[in-house]
Amino acid sequence: MSKLFPSRFTPKLVTCLREGYSTRKFFSDATAGLTVAIIALPLAMALGIASIPIDVAHDLQQRYPSLGLSPPALGLYTAVVAGFLISALGGSRLQIGGPTAAFIPIVYGVASQYGYEGLATATVMAGVIVILMGLFRFGALIKFIPYPVTTGFTAGIAVTIAASQVKDFFGLTITDAAGNPASVPADFIPKLQVLAGNLGTSHWQTIAVGVMSLAILIAMRRLIPRIPGAIVAVAVSSGLVALLGWSQGAEPVVQTIGTRFGGIPSSLPPPHLPAFSVELIQKLIGPATTIALLCAIESLLSAVVADGMTGHRHRSDQELIAQGVANVASSCFFGLPATGAIARTVANIKSGGKTPIAGVLHALFIVVFMLGLAPLAKHIPLATLAAILLVVAWNISEIDHFRALLRAPRTDVLVLLTTFGLTVFTDLTKGVGVGMVLASLLFMKRMADVSNIAGIREEIEQGQETEAPDPKDPGAVDRRRIPPGVEVYEINGPFFFGVADRLKDTLNQFERPPKVFILRMRYVPHIDATGLHALDEFHIKCKRQGTRLLLGGVHAQPLFEFTRVGFDQRLGLENIFENLEDAIAKARQIVSPAGA
Repeated sequence: MSKLFPSRFTPKLVTCLREGYSTRKFFSDATAGLTVAIIALPLAMALGIASIPIDVAHDLQQRYPSLGLSPPALGLYTAVVAGFLISALGGSRLQIGGPTAAFIPIVYGVASQYGYEGLATATVMAGVIVILMGLFRFGALIKFIPYPVTTGFTAGIAVTIAASQVKDFFGLTITDAAGNPASVPADFIPKLQVLAGNLGTSHWQTIAVGVMSLAILIAMRRLIPRIPGAIVAVAVSSGLVALLGWSQGAEPVVQTIGTRFGGIPSSLPPPHLPAFSVELIQKLIGPATTIALLCAIESLLSAVVADGMTGHRHRSDQELIAQGVANVASSCFFGLPATGAIARTVANIKSGGKTPIAGVLHALFIVVFMLGLAPLAKHIPLATLAAILLVVAWNISEIDHFRALLRAPRTDVLVLLTTFGLTVFTDLTKGVGVGMVLASLLFMKRMADVSNIAGIREEIEQGQETEAPDPKDPGAVDRRRIPPGVEVYEINGPFFFGVADRLKDTLNQFERPPKVFILRMRYVPHIDATGLHALDEFHIKCKRQGTRLLLGGVHAQPLFEFTRVGFDQRLGLENIFENLEDAIAKARQIVSPAGA
């Protein structure tokens, strides 16, 4: 079994149980799980409301009237199903999974365009992609995503989230041409236009509730950080609104979960398979890939944060597999995309969580809360949930890191601002995609700048004395021993397409072609297809002008590529040398043949 399921694919829960599980650990996990569940409960409902457009929510309720589905319920289902599976199957001891704010822009956009069924299909597709990423060991590759890209798109997400909460925070009434409730547009500029055009519909009572909730959240975080501020804000605002009767009547001045959605169910829905079709899959492959990438990035970032706080090491590939399974299962229970949640993971650790059972219990506690507190949820003001998400948006914006990056090299600033701008003004898919491409191009430009092709010496007249090799470089060439008619050039750095053009131009520098051209490759650990092509063309150019090409100091990877594409045969094995000394000796034979 160990050969079929190596350690990197073993859930941390299994590892922890093998180490021994005591009553003391259970009570620690139960305390942490209860604390995180209290934090997750209002947050999951807020994320559900922010992720699903109002018209999609109404369509979902009409299509499944017996299930009592609503956006806050979808958030809770995600927290339960995905949260349970991420902890039970994951590669991190204390990771807490569930819906997160980072998904709001992409989820809202997909739901607006394709409805909930399209979103569920995209979530399943994303889950499968993340599972494959884990199976093919992509976990270690996620860390290579450039920091300006992650900072840019998270800041862009924060701005998008903040804009999406303006409607509920101010109590705006947005309707279509027929006077029916309408959703806020998914795109940023149209969203701002609609919000600005409806500012006159705000209610001071709603604004008062939102500001009060925001003040409670900030005060609790600064004064009593151990008590979840979200629960206090929800309890105080719900009681105040009910006491003053602001949510009652045909046209309540403060919207609550009950007035807009009718409440939440007290149990999980039956399993449901999303619709699939070739046409729909083709349309959703882009959004699904973005969801998968965001899931992988955020979950592994959260796992790294947990490692830093606990001293343990997560299994990135198993974590990705668990995240993928959780997303597939979430969509089958009318849930949303899920990933590791950094804030809830940190709360789990600070509350004394010891093993993945803390995360499992957090999901079960949410089910208990749904059973006992569902009737009370209808009194929660939407302005309070909007205030919670405004605080979340501020937290994930990493404004200090964003400002620091503005003082970084200009290329990094370009990547940061491009990713940020595209995430805000177009969508997350374009922001991450273009940011990655731009960062890659700029990285290759930097690599090309530090990689160079330099001549070791100009041709020496026979008998001319020159300086000895640098004693600090044991591989340096004694330039007095290079015979006339021989040129020795050295490539410093990886030989990829960014350096290929420089090699092609090398022969054009000489007034008279050399008899032998030695290309030293001791600092070339890697060569790509373009480099091979350039080297092949350089060899042909040398042959045409009567110059013999020799290669010295060739490493294993370039030599393997030479053999694979047949370049070693075209150049001739007798012209490839393990070190430069042998290449120079061969060059001396060529320019001064025996008996000449």
